[in-house]
Amino acid sequence: MNTRRRILFAAPLAGAMAGGAGFYTILRRMQEQKYDPHALPSPLIGHKPPAFNLPGIDNAEGFSNTDLLAPARPMLVNWFASWCAPCVAEAPVLAQLAQTGLPIWGIAYQDRPAAVADYLRQCGNPFVRLASDSSGLTAINWGVYGVPETYLIDREGIVRWRWAGALDPNVVLQGLTPLLERYT
Repeated sequence: MNTRRRILFAAPLAGAMAGGAGFYTILRRMQEQKYDPHALPSPLIGHKPPAFNLPGIDNAEGFSNTDLLAPARPMLVNWFASWCAPCVAEAPVLAQLAQTGLPIWGIAYQDRPAAVADYLRQCGNPFVRLASDSSGLTAINWGVYGVPETYLIDREGIVRWRWAGALDPNVVLQGLTPLLERYT
């Protein structure tokens, strides 16, 4: 009985200690400016995207993983949705990137074609190609956490970078631009 009490007392204490250690680690990384909650690990980095074949929206041509095997230059694949507020905030950044000539292919995540069309009319259409993942299964295979999410594909069809969350000028300058220079 005495051992049981010790275990019941020690279990919450051990949990609190583990939580405190994790919190301390996050605080320390934030101080060192090495903590970024958007820089989530992805098993796709260094690999080709998984097999998929998605239809286009409104009779437009969709695309598949084979279309990403050897692009002429590095490109972005951007997951978005019309119902996503951060996607609206990200739209001007994508438009600026598209104006530089960077190819951006879009995948509408679990969205209706009419809603996507309205979104593109309001926010602009930076996408060279546009596909629909209405079931969300392709997003699962890519490891998408949520929208927006952006992947950099190099000229060999390898995923080199992933950003979970809305792109902003700082992310482009510090994260994406050096990689574009490296893989161009």
